[in-house]
Amino acid sequence: MGVVHRFIGREGAFEWEGKAPEEYVAEMARGASINWLIGPREGAPHFAIRYIEVEPGGHTSLDNHEHEHGVMILRGRGKVLMGQEEVEVGFGDILFVPGKERHQFRNAGDEPFGFLCVIPRV
Repeated sequence: MGVVHRFIGREGAFEWEGKAPEEYVAEMARGASINWLIGPREGAPHFAIRYIEVEPGGHTSLDNHEHEHGVMILRGRGKVLMGQEEVEVGFGDILFVPGKERHQFRNAGDEPFGFLCVIPRV
């Protein structure tokens, strides 16, 4: 049977029942958290869905991995480095980051910058 994690955002926070954000631990990341919404714990054999939130002035690590990413912006404004190009993004924007492409997400506003990120199970 499938799993439902209900959205319980309180006081402007993006939260889901049974899920707790963790510090985004990666070299050179600053002011970011990650919440693994769907993955091995839910029995997903092929993919994971994460909610990543970046505080004002913060950013994720500068990454380059084999797997691709599907991303949907849910809140705030950001700048995303993809390869050599930096693009501005906001609510509702959807991105595809190919495998092996250098990428980084930066908060470009004065409120939290949050997005869903789908990756293959790695």
